Amino acid sequence: MKDKVIITNLRARGILGIHDWERVTPREIVINATMFTDTWPAAQSDDIVDCVNYSEMAKKLRAHAESAARMTVEALANDLAEICLQEPKVVRVILRVDKPGAVPEADSVAVEVERTKNVEG
Repeated sequence: MKDKVIITNLRARGILGIHDWERVTPREIVINATMFTDTWPAAQSDDIVDCVNYSEMAKKLRAHAESAARMTVEALANDLAEICLQEPKVVRVILRVDKPGAVPEADSVAVEVERTKNVEG
């Protein structure tokens, strides 16, 4: 599937890290999600019910990032990818979580995961 709905640089503030000082103060977390879907039904109907509602998805991703208090970027990235795949219209997702300032010499560190919905049949 080549159609995509993309959320770019969604900012959240949450607990993320293994160090004691990281477990106290929420830090910036940046989320990028590329969700693979068939946009043809929405293009034909011009109706939000046929779309991946990116506004609602962004709210879900941000809420989880701000409340999960994960130790690793890997765990948070997998959580968020699973949230995307819970949307019936999303068949595959590439999800990236950036942790700005995690390494002093770099702007950010990131983990990117790619997940495909399990289709039983």
